[in-house]
Amino acid sequence: MTRAHSVEDLRRAARRRMPRAVFDVVDGGAGDEHTLRWNREAFERIPLRPRALVDVAHVDTTTTVLGDRVSMPLLLAPCSFARMCHSDAEPAVARAAGRAGTVYVVPGGSGERPEVVIRSAGGPLWYQLYLKPDRAMNDELVDRVAGAGYRTLCVTIDTPIKPYREKDLRNGVTLPVTPSPRLALAGLAHPRWSRDFLFGTGGAGLDLFAARRAYTNFTDAIMHSRSVTAGEIRRLRDRWQGPLVVKGVLRGDEVAEMADLGVDGVVVSNHGGRNLDGAPATVDVLAEVVDAAAGRLDVLLDGGVRRGTDVVRALALGAKAVLVGRPYMFALAAGGEAGVDRVLELLHNEIIRAMSLVGATSVKEIDRSLVGHARPADVREGTT
Repeated sequence: MTRAHSVEDLRRAARRRMPRAVFDVVDGGAGDEHTLRWNREAFERIPLRPRALVDVAHVDTTTTVLGDRVSMPLLLAPCSFARMCHSDAEPAVARAAGRAGTVYVVPGGSGERPEVVIRSAGGPLWYQLYLKPDRAMNDELVDRVAGAGYRTLCVTIDTPIKPYREKDLRNGVTLPVTPSPRLALAGLAHPRWSRDFLFGTGGAGLDLFAARRAYTNFTDAIMHSRSVTAGEIRRLRDRWQGPLVVKGVLRGDEVAEMADLGVDGVVVSNHGGRNLDGAPATVDVLAEVVDAAAGRLDVLLDGGVRRGTDVVRALALGAKAVLVGRPYMFALAAGGEAGVDRVLELLHNEIIRAMSLVGATSVKEIDRSLVGHARPADVREGTT
């Protein structure tokens, strides 16, 4: 892990360790992956404008997001079935987030039950909810999550149907998973990964059924998604007593209604380019959503964040904080729990350097004066 100096270093290490089909599940997107690519390119087009004559001997990255004090304006996004990266899975991510002093949004598609994950937490956890067709099941899960000690509920609204990802289908990866010779050969080519995935490598010894339990928990959570309506948000607001966040917003004209429904925060998200190919890059619509929110609710962003400079760009455009998903999944695959520690250390240090170099000594000093107008996208044939 000491040889990893960026998210990209950890991505390359993850690719070496994992079967290609499994790596593509984490790394890939929907369709032709236009939105996946645009998420990164949009950040790269936004120039930073450093402020001079500022003493940056002391830079404070702490902030508060929906009542949770965090060490930096970077949270860990919900990424389902972390066991495909490492058998320590969601509890390891929760422990690393706690040590780093930030929030982990436990995925609704977690391979571990929410009660298990929170026992590993050293800091605040949020819970991501995928609504099921059965309202009674939703109510039971919401009550369980509240009883377990989760303070914030994050409802994903951009997955009304099961996603269709051609790259996964070409690799023979489907939900539910159907065993195939191709998948078997991929596992045999990566024996260390296969052993860890199937049985784990923890000090408690081998668990012959751990992978099956994780897969069952994962599929139960996400196989039967449904549309999320204003009525469903209203029901959740009445039932859930803590902060309520809606994840999957890409339009400013929807924000006022969400605020009226009692939503406390929204995440500008296109699901990491994994659902609708052709949806805009999140940072391209961030300012529109922030302006529409007009301070009535917190606005967060995910999608494409790979550097501390990306965090500063997002905050300058009005985000309260950002969330990252693939970076910590790559890190988990590359080095387990120590890998997640490493990526959070790298990103925190990059945020400090970025703030120092643009002349912001605290998060509240990051504003739109620190970014210029985005350069036009290069749309010439064959460019990326």
